[in-house]
Amino acid sequence: MFSKKLARILCFVFLFLINILLLSVSAKHPHRYTVVDRVAMAGIVPFQESVTRSLHFCRGIWDHYFELVGVRGECERLKEMLAQARMERSRYLESEMAAERLRELLEMKSQFPHTLLPAQVAAHDPSGWSQTIIINRGRKDGVAKGMAVIDSEGIVGHVVKDFDWSAQVLLLIDQSSAVDALVQRTRFRGIVEGETTQTCSFKYVVRKADIQIGDTLISSGLDRVFPKGLRVGAVASVSKPASGLFQEVKVQPFVDFTRIEEVLVVLE
Repeated sequence: MFSKKLARILCFVFLFLINILLLSVSAKHPHRYTVVDRVAMAGIVPFQESVTRSLHFCRGIWDHYFELVGVRGECERLKEMLAQARMERSRYLESEMAAERLRELLEMKSQFPHTLLPAQVAAHDPSGWSQTIIINRGRKDGVAKGMAVIDSEGIVGHVVKDFDWSAQVLLLIDQSSAVDALVQRTRFRGIVEGETTQTCSFKYVVRKADIQIGDTLISSGLDRVFPKGLRVGAVASVSKPASGLFQEVKVQPFVDFTRIEEVLVVLE
């Protein structure tokens, strides 16, 4: 038993063959428009129209396909151009920021009475046991153990190990670091020592010393490592215990050690 779909197909083929037969008959008498011609035209015209619409539909899909392929390629090209532009912008901003930092260092170098050697931070100590950095200057450049290291904001630390082309710098915030300093406003002296955090302590300051929050501490030069007058930090807190000879003073260094990239080595 035939299915309905197969019956429709056979009916369509049958009608198509009848139309072809009628057209063949009418072709023998091209100058007469008979009933046969009218029947043939009535049967073949809808078929031709459906075929024409199908061809136009397929052609439209084909044209849209190539248009979409072209648009996709253009999108990929624009994405690549955008990524390249972002990279160029990032490099430009990085160069601009580096130039600004170097400009500040050069201004300080021109105003400082000692010989300064610019250097870049090559690495940070990953162990966590000490607060140190590695700079890309060493003995070949005149760097030696004990030399002070600074930047445009103030004291960074001092050289503890020197190699041919690099050096290790102990930062001000390390627990084993110490700077002889004084309060710029009142000239009271003490020792700035590093702590486990990003802060320092101003120790051995007598109870009668006039120290206030916000006071600036500078190097005294008496430790013979850091020249006199270098900025150390600002007083963050002051407390006087019930007993004891000294005050407890916390200091916030001026240098941001988490973002340091370029430094100056005091060669003298």
